[in-house]
Amino acid sequence: MRVYCKECGGKGRITKPNHLTLQFARIYCRCNSVECGHTWVATVEFSHTLSPAAKAVDQLLFDRLKDMPRAKQRELFEQLGAVQ
Repeated sequence: MRVYCKECGGKGRITKPNHLTLQFARIYCRCNSVECGHTWVATVEFSHTLSPAAKAVDQLLFDRLKDMPRAKQRELFEQLGAVQ
């Protein structure tokens, strides 16, 4: 990803990404021009999918479940057990 300085139009550099969620991040940037030196914060947000993931749905579900706390996993499995 390229960033550009709004002050001088030159190329910038991302110095630190701050991922707040999987869909949203704040990126801290600095102008590469020594004469300018502008620093700024930009936001990056997921918009939409153009092509679905190549991973199988069951693998995606497994990966998501693995990242959940045990209590939440149990709650989901109890809900699934109640479905006939």
